[in-house]
Amino acid sequence: MPSESKLRWARLRVGIMALAAMVILAVLVFLITGNTNLFASHAELYTYLNDAASLTRGAPVNLNGIPIGKVNDIRLSGLTDPEKIVKISMEVDADKLRAIPVDSQTSISAANVLGTKFINIKKGKSPTHAQDHDTLPSLDTAEFEDVVQQGYAILTSLQGLVQRADRIVGLVEAGKGSIGKLLVDETLYNHMLDIVASVKQLADALNSDKGTIGKLIFDPELYNQVKGELTRVDDILQGLQQGQGTAGKLLKDEQLYSDIRKSGPQCRQGYGWQTP
Repeated sequence: MPSESKLRWARLRVGIMALAAMVILAVLVFLITGNTNLFASHAELYTYLNDAASLTRGAPVNLNGIPIGKVNDIRLSGLTDPEKIVKISMEVDADKLRAIPVDSQTSISAANVLGTKFINIKKGKSPTHAQDHDTLPSLDTAEFEDVVQQGYAILTSLQGLVQRADRIVGLVEAGKGSIGKLLVDETLYNHMLDIVASVKQLADALNSDKGTIGKLIFDPELYNQVKGELTRVDDILQGLQQGQGTAGKLLKDEQLYSDIRKSGPQCRQGYGWQTP
């Protein structure tokens, strides 16, 4: 039978192994579910804003959209400058400082439509990068709030348009209005089918050599007659232009025109006409 000391030692070993297993499990869960590297060194950066805009501790800190840290602390700065009412401490990976120029600007952004906020650092152009405990300039949070308010107004307008469109679709589905009757009324549909059939019959008649219009289109003899008449009219017009015939001379012969004008008064005197 084992001694009491051996039993106590066995129990101690079991307890130590259980505790070690729990610690290892907790570390694994933290590493899997979290985004913080326990073995990486960190640096602290600061920024000042005129409004925290419901930002919370632990909110992500991004560099041009890429996560590099988290918000470590949010407090009132105690300064009189209205643009520096709130002081925000950011914990970022130390190796990311080389990618943050000193003229980079911080701002509060929304991660989704529910309003989850985070700090976004817009990378600057300065060749000098930020150091530990440096302060970065910030954008005006009032502009962000204005954008959010404008977005709410646009969403409200879109909601009204969607509701109006839904009412119109409901009326159409119910067969109300001209469009609704056009879609639902079978009588109007049948009338349209009759009209289409009539148009098809007319097109078939035009494509055949029957009927007046069909013969006019397909009969070459009628075409030749019309062409001959047009040729004769053209010849007559050419004769008039050249001064041929009585009408042509009347148009072109100035002497005949003068004689007619001279004979006009004589004729009126002979018949007792008086010039008005």
